[in-house]
Amino acid sequence: MAEHSLDDLLRIMATLRDPQRGCPWDLQQDFATIAPYTIEEAYEVADAIDRNDFTDLRDELGDLLLQVVFHAQMAQEAGKFSFADVVEAICAKMIRRHPHVFADEKIENAEAQTAAWEEHKRRERDQRAEADTSVLAGISRGLPEWQRALKLQKRASTVGFDWTTPEPVLDKLREEIDEVRAELDAGAPSCRRCGLGCLRE
Repeated sequence: MAEHSLDDLLRIMATLRDPQRGCPWDLQQDFATIAPYTIEEAYEVADAIDRNDFTDLRDELGDLLLQVVFHAQMAQEAGKFSFADVVEAICAKMIRRHPHVFADEKIENAEAQTAAWEEHKRRERDQRAEADTSVLAGISRGLPEWQRALKLQKRASTVGFDWTTPEPVLDKLREEIDEVRAELDAGAPSCRRCGLGCLRE
């Protein structure tokens, strides 16, 4: 039987950040200094899964949970939000994005749910009036480059950029280059950084 609960972890984190009796290292941290540890812990979770090491996975999940608690504690100190707000937000999102489980919507299979999930995300971005409304909106710039490239490719494939052989890719590249050349020939302004026209579609 477990001796400690999530409430204990929250109290421990608050004590570590207490200005009078807390830990000097923990008190010195901010969101930017903790962020690399958060990323590192996520990779260690993935590594434990790859190794099929469930004892290590248990410990690494705890380390990752600590990162969430640490960020939430700092946010609460800054008057931004609390850990309870984090829990409320994710619970509301899970219910909202699973209407086939928590309401009466029908979803046939996992593939249909993936499409529905992306549509929920798109509508939420629209409601927040985010500046980027392109098909690639919402893909984190903080991902490792290979993961970001994979997500970009998957998202692009939903609007027809999906080929099984190199030839159509080369044809599409040629088409796009021809469009850039046409814009430059028509007098499109040059970009100070790269010398090309700043073209957006």
